Amino acid sequence: MKGKIEGRLGYNQENDRYGLLVSDLWEHPGFHCGECMEVLVDGEWVPTRIEMDYSGLWYLVDTPYKGDLEYVRARILD
Repeated sequence: MKGKIEGRLGYNQENDRYGLLVSDLWEHPGFHCGECMEVLVDGEWVPTRIEMDYSGLWYLVDTPYKGDLEYVRARILD
């Protein structure tokens, strides 16, 4: 059974993508459009995927998060 890795989203300037940080270290250095994860919304984990809109803004599908995704709590499968 796989576990989950929990951290926060951060913008990785080396690859111009959002990644998952755990204790300020890159656990996942950069998500690609369509990659799945769970994010914390109002105290509940919500399944989502990361996408970029036509204007170049990152957003998380079916969540209120769009644009600046820094510090959003997230988790991925190990």
